[in-house]
Amino acid sequence: MTIQVDRKLMRSVFVDTVIESLATDPKLVLLTADISSWSFDEARVTYPDRVVNVGIREQAMIGMAGGLALNGFRPVAHTYTPFLVERPFEQIKLDLGHQDVGAVLVSIGGSYDDLPRGRTHQAPGDVALFDTLPGWTVHVPGHEDEAEKLIRDAIAGDGRVYVRLSDKANAEAAPVLDGFTVLRQGSAGVVVAVGPVCDDVLAATATADVTVLYASTIRPFDHAGLRAAVAGAQPNVVVVEPYLRGTSSYEVAEALGDVPHRLRSHGVRRDEEVRAYGRAADHDRLHGLDAASLAESIGEFLR
Repeated sequence: MTIQVDRKLMRSVFVDTVIESLATDPKLVLLTADISSWSFDEARVTYPDRVVNVGIREQAMIGMAGGLALNGFRPVAHTYTPFLVERPFEQIKLDLGHQDVGAVLVSIGGSYDDLPRGRTHQAPGDVALFDTLPGWTVHVPGHEDEAEKLIRDAIAGDGRVYVRLSDKANAEAAPVLDGFTVLRQGSAGVVVAVGPVCDDVLAATATADVTVLYASTIRPFDHAGLRAAVAGAQPNVVVVEPYLRGTSSYEVAEALGDVPHRLRSHGVRRDEEVRAYGRAADHDRLHGLDAASLAESIGEFLR
């Protein structure tokens, strides 16, 4: 008999983890911009100076985070991906990066989780934007247990950390490491799976003779881990990311700068904007991120 175990969404894990941390860390301050603010109503009563909802003022939220960090606090800022990264990008660049202070930015919505709300709630270019700024750690958990550990570690640290949460999750958690986890070994090539695309990658490569690497932390990029994997296989590299296609191509090129190699990137399409609504699974197919599309593409690439 199979026992069904209820699982929390990563968003719920974030809420629970922050509430628990507020009770033990007097320097922790949570900033929300309406999104999820209702989840912290009780915490706001208990910690009125450390749980602040700024309303739909995302630029101000990041500015406040910078000011709090300058005064010794550990700010956590949270909202949907485009409102957390794209709208206040100048403040992220200046108020956090240029001032060289730390903060934890936690997004929800992934690239296109909330499709009924349309393009305003989609931001597949978020990780590519962070690549233009130095000093950021980027986590893309693929399971709620990974999300909990990554968020706790980020809160306990003092650096600049972006945690990208999604409704999509893998069936099982992987070890939370700074670099790649080797899930499968083969000789025909190396496939890198980032966060919640892992189950689809494993299904797509079930009969392929490839090494599969997994990452829930994609920045810094594990150059040494990729080099080691390529050394034991043909230099055919496939990267599957749940955001803009080709985002990590530069990192692969840096890691294998002196190694002749072939690269194929999978992710959200750059060539055409998808204006359909539907479900996330429909968009996975449109972007070639479902298991069947990945199997066809990876198989053709290796042949």
